[in-house]
Amino acid sequence: MGAAGRPHPVTAETAAPALRKPHALAGIALVIGASACFAALDTTTKWVSASVPLLMALWFRYLFQAVATTALVLPQRGWRIWRTRHLAWQVVRGLLLLTSSFLAFLSLRYLPVGEFTAIVMITPLAITLLAATLLKEAVTPLRWVLVAGGFLGTLVIIRPGHGSFGWSSLLPLALVASNAWFQVLTSKLARTEDPVTMHLYTGWTGTLVASVLVPFVWTQVPDPWLWAGMCFMGLMATIGHFALILAYYRAPAATLTPYLYSQIAFAMLGGFLVFSHVPDHLSLAGIVMIAVCGAAGAWLTVRERRAAP
Repeated sequence: MGAAGRPHPVTAETAAPALRKPHALAGIALVIGASACFAALDTTTKWVSASVPLLMALWFRYLFQAVATTALVLPQRGWRIWRTRHLAWQVVRGLLLLTSSFLAFLSLRYLPVGEFTAIVMITPLAITLLAATLLKEAVTPLRWVLVAGGFLGTLVIIRPGHGSFGWSSLLPLALVASNAWFQVLTSKLARTEDPVTMHLYTGWTGTLVASVLVPFVWTQVPDPWLWAGMCFMGLMATIGHFALILAYYRAPAATLTPYLYSQIAFAMLGGFLVFSHVPDHLSLAGIVMIAVCGAAGAWLTVRERRAAP
């Protein structure tokens, strides 16, 4: 999938310090490029899933990314890249991302790309909610205001009680919940695990589980453009994930995080070019609210970490 399961900034920030270089402009360019890749992935997913079973498209996307990543990394790092201290949690993390990916594919079948992307971008705010309610972490009043603003923007987009509101409007919220737990587990594992190792286990966990299920939904795809679309999905996912990891090697999260929200603009552009969809005024207002609150919350997180002893 695109909007869900991106490498969390914590993952890259805990990578080997020797790999990080202070090239802010290169990092910003990589983040914007990754955001464009993820938007292209989501737009293509919406187009492909209209004709191909969701699980089949999901399997192909995971297989492409897992094989491409392994082929790129294994010759450089060798078999030691598979070493992990927490195999069970690696598998759980992979299953969470697979669930998020499936919910994303299903959501994109019913929702416009731009609105879907904006709703998924409230994940960092949802993590704040989890931290406060379940992990009993202290949350400042300003952060609560940002969380409220982000969720209010979501309500403006999905509009409960409106004639267009249906069960499909709740799918992105289920995706946000799944992705929030994925990110929480990512931040825990990133303290001891290599981010590339995590990336490999995540990709292959999803591939193997989907491989068991895909025979039950397999169907003939005579249109070569659909196969090309699925290859493009895998390519965009692979390039986007690596670009994002490389970006956090080159610049700090404080510099890069606001640029992640450029994905919303790319998603709106993709939705317009491919599906001729333009968000209405209320949806645009909700999208802006989410982008502003999310970017401000991410910046606040980085500032608090820097100020911490």
